[in-house]
Amino acid sequence: MKTMQKALPLFGILISLGICVLYLIWDKPDMNILWQVRFPRLLLTVITGMSLAGIGSVYQLMLANPLAEPYILGISSGAAFGSILLASLGLLVLMPLGGFIGAILTMLLVWRLAQKHGIFDRSRLIIAGVIVGMFFSSGISLLMYLNREDTVLILSTLMGNLGRIFSHSEWVLFQGLSILALAILAWLFLKSRALDIMSSSDHYASSVGIDVHRTRIQIFVLSSILIGIVVSYAGIIGFVGLITPHIIRLLIPGTQKKVFLSSLVFGASFLVLADFVAKSITVIELPVGVVTSAIGCPFFIWLLLKK
Repeated sequence: MKTMQKALPLFGILISLGICVLYLIWDKPDMNILWQVRFPRLLLTVITGMSLAGIGSVYQLMLANPLAEPYILGISSGAAFGSILLASLGLLVLMPLGGFIGAILTMLLVWRLAQKHGIFDRSRLIIAGVIVGMFFSSGISLLMYLNREDTVLILSTLMGNLGRIFSHSEWVLFQGLSILALAILAWLFLKSRALDIMSSSDHYASSVGIDVHRTRIQIFVLSSILIGIVVSYAGIIGFVGLITPHIIRLLIPGTQKKVFLSSLVFGASFLVLADFVAKSITVIELPVGVVTSAIGCPFFIWLLLKK
């Protein structure tokens, strides 16, 4: 059993590479389509899947809540609102900046609502996230009503859309932001041991020299920046951050380092497969968020009933 668990990460990496290759060469596209359309889309899908799954594993451990993920905490809705607001003003190139601002603002609001007598209360966080998420969702609905000519753009953001066609300048910008996203994921990985200790109790973590308050704020700020990046390009894609860490912890139990790295691989693979299904299941391409929600909702119900 232990040997099988040790072999699972390597097996998962090989499967993931096979999925990515199949994604690129399916239907034998010509070289222009391969490098100008499919490769950028694959990179966006991989970065998005890794980010959502990695953040989900961090939130669930740090907050001791199996339902914690960017979508449930409302941060994705805030990032989407910021992106859509700038897009509706004709500032399409600044959508990532809107995503950053929206995600950070949401994080600050959720953090403030989760305080009880000046002390961070984990039990209030999910409720605070739902409230703030609903507020920004209503803001998005208002923008949709006021800017009906941008309905397609807004819907693609709300339902998740990985089929973005990059201009040259957008592609250069996205490559730079991808490097930033990977750097943030690397930083979160380095905080794995601190998160393992913090999961025991704040008092114990403080007694061994961890600044719990500062670490939590740093994680929330950097993860919000990461969410802003992926939402501004891929839209809201729910349940990836919820499903992936749970499956990994069932298959590969261990420390946060092992769970985090495995979540990155599985999250990327899961979203690539979901996007492949979204493109292939019908004549018309479905939003990838529809596929992830179709899988995630039953899983969410099972999780609620079980825990």
